[in-house]
Order: sequence, then structure tokens, then C-alpha cells
Amino acid sequence: MLTLKAGFTRALIGVALAGSLAACVVEPPRQVNVVQEAPARPDPHMEAVHRMDQVNGRINSLWHHVDQRVSQGFYPPPQGDAFHHRLDVVRQESRDMASQHGGGLSGDEQRTLNGELDGLQRAIQ
Repeated sequence: MLTLKAGFTRALIGVALAGSLAACVVEPPRQVNVVQEAPARPDPHMEAVHRMDQVNGRINSLWHHVDQRVSQGFYPPPQGDAFHHRLDVVRQESRDMASQHGGGLSGDEQRTLNGELDGLQRAIQ
């Protein structure tokens, strides 16, 4: 009898577990198709103007650096004037290039100007 009672108890527990599992059945989440818009591309003209601003910022920074070096006595004022003249030439080149593109620079033009500024920066240091 004991085994029959134990078997019945096990069967009862099994039915209870199966019933509780049946109550826990969850519907799988519905898949929602989300249409993502392609990221907006920046305006090419704004990118060109940004390149011009970067070059101008670099020229202004070097100009200020030359002023500091002259005032600290690292080189005489005539040499500082020569560096300023070279920076003016690069600035005028950038303006000439930008006038062909409505106020901005192409990537190749920016690379060219940065190459000139790299050489000038080495001379100033």
C-alpha cells in the first residue's frame, strides 16, 4: 500500500507541476518590423566649409605661436615677420582655393595646405 500511496503522490505532484507549467506558457514576443532611415549624410558644402575652418584655425594657432616665440626672444622680429609672411601666403592660397568651391575646401586641397603648414610648423619650432 505504501508504494501505491507513494506512486499516487508522485503522480499528483507531476500533474500539479504540469498544470503550473501550462499556466506559465508565454506567448513569444511579436516581431515588429522597424524601418530605420539611413543616417543623414552631412551637407558636402558644410563639410567643405568645416575643412576651411580647420585650416584657418591652424594658421591662427601658428600665427599666435610665432608671436609668442618672438616675444620670448627665441628668434628676432625680422624672422617672425618672415614666418608671418609665409603664413599669409598659405592663408591667401586657402582663400583662393575656397573661392572655387563657394567658401570651402576639398579634401585634397586641405591635405595640400596641411602639408605646407606642417613644413612651416617644423621651421617655427
